[in-house]
Amino acid sequence: MRNLGLGLLFLVFLSFTALIADASLFGNIPATTLQIAKDAGLNDYISSPTSRLVKVGIGTNNFSSYEWKDAVIYGTGEFEIYNNKTYINTYDANNEIQINMVGKIFVLKDAEGEVIEKVSGPIIFKTDFGYLGVKNLKRAGQDAIYRGQIQLVCPKEGVFHIVNVLELEDYLKGVVPNEMPVRFGLEALKAQAVAARNYVLSPRVKASKYYDVVDSVASQVYFGANTEKELSNRAVNETSGIVALYNWNLILAQYSSTAGGYTESFSNAFSDPITKKFPSDPKPYLIAKPDNDEFLPLNNEEDALEFYKKKHKSYDVKSPYYRWEREWNGQEIQDAIQNNIAAQSATGFITPAVKNGETIGIVNRLNVVRRGESGKIMEMIVETDNGNYNVQKELVIRRLLTKDGKALPSANVVFEHEYNENGELIYIKAYGGGFGHGVGMSQYGAGYMASYLHKSYDEILKHYYTGIVLATEPSTISTANKNVTKVFYTKDGKADLVIDNKYKVKCLELNINGSDNKLELDTNERYNIIDLSEYLRVGMNNLKFYYPESKGGVRFYIELK
Repeated sequence: MRNLGLGLLFLVFLSFTALIADASLFGNIPATTLQIAKDAGLNDYISSPTSRLVKVGIGTNNFSSYEWKDAVIYGTGEFEIYNNKTYINTYDANNEIQINMVGKIFVLKDAEGEVIEKVSGPIIFKTDFGYLGVKNLKRAGQDAIYRGQIQLVCPKEGVFHIVNVLELEDYLKGVVPNEMPVRFGLEALKAQAVAARNYVLSPRVKASKYYDVVDSVASQVYFGANTEKELSNRAVNETSGIVALYNWNLILAQYSSTAGGYTESFSNAFSDPITKKFPSDPKPYLIAKPDNDEFLPLNNEEDALEFYKKKHKSYDVKSPYYRWEREWNGQEIQDAIQNNIAAQSATGFITPAVKNGETIGIVNRLNVVRRGESGKIMEMIVETDNGNYNVQKELVIRRLLTKDGKALPSANVVFEHEYNENGELIYIKAYGGGFGHGVGMSQYGAGYMASYLHKSYDEILKHYYTGIVLATEPSTISTANKNVTKVFYTKDGKADLVIDNKYKVKCLELNINGSDNKLELDTNERYNIIDLSEYLRVGMNNLKFYYPESKGGVRFYIELK
């Protein structure tokens, strides 16, 4: 789980190519993150027109690198190897293929060490009879095996990337049980599945030109097929095709382990990934929200201290990080800041910046000058006898104030200082709450809401993401995109078709679960809402929309009731 024993979640969101045709007809159509099967060697893998692919960069055992100098790939069943589109050979499960690089050339050898091919790649491994694995690579203590395909691509001489290419829903099955313990229950896992689906479909920054996401906490924790669980697979299946939308756009579904009882607004925790502006521009669905309406904003020292010194009733009370404390003597805080300030200065959020080898003065005080509504520190001053250092942003603050080499669990923290008779700082005690950035869904909070309050996944998501709807991805039907298929799951067979009828289309033809239908549209209203419940069934539904033979087109999504 992100921040549940796997360290800091710093969401590095991804940017991808828009796949919706004629988006200009309607303006801001949300970009998707997945590649349809036009990549070399992938066409046979796609099973249906609605299939989407995710490209996942696979890291080494400790995630220290995504560049490989050599590797051994195998299949649990018969597998094939391609050099781009060119077929090389088929091997059974007893074979292991060794890969090395000579410059930018892949050298492939069989289990006996005999050279198979020397090619430029990309190399593609695919199987219809099991999974593909990377020898000696472990995930969650088990052999790392993967659904879909494995691609090897060369970014520069001497190294290559291992990229797992697989369908979105299969990717999520390897994410959900690793981001959230299955003991949190089905509804919490469903909430996690939707958030994880949005995470991939509504990116912030692309991980690499060669892949969309990585398999660690830098993106979402993805450990492959060996870590899948029955209940989390069910959660993925029972939210299939469903995302969270705000004003026709997929939301940036931030989440972290533990909010501490009060989530924070996006702008108060994150900077703009391009301009570095902080606070960043706000997102109306990611606003600070307490678990209890009686909680007041904690943007002052007195209220923050009272809140984080006590264990108030909260959805996060079951988290081991709901409340925590840290202590430093004068030398420990001095060493922590001195050891970390140069690296954190490189982020651009410490002024004046400190370079490697430079020493700071003797630390006298940590002076908080700005907090968010959750009490999260946004800005503080490190006061020394040789000048002051302004520090901004929660992640920078956490990584600056380490204890025993570990960053603070969160920046929801207040400090108490103690001085000797000479006015020298001899002790700091920190009272804190939460684990992670605290924006959006709290995973422990979702678990509590599901297990103890018996809330449904949509209730959980709508608590943490303000003003959202749960629906299919918005799509456009136009002359360039005449057929659109939507496959999605409904728990009760109830949903509305929401249509942006900017071009006054009179009717819409579609096939619903095998039955042809024609829906009359109101041309006097731009937005039409049509109840589809009489046509839908509990469980999976398959709707195919056809282009209306008239000028323009329509934009639509299907919203769950």
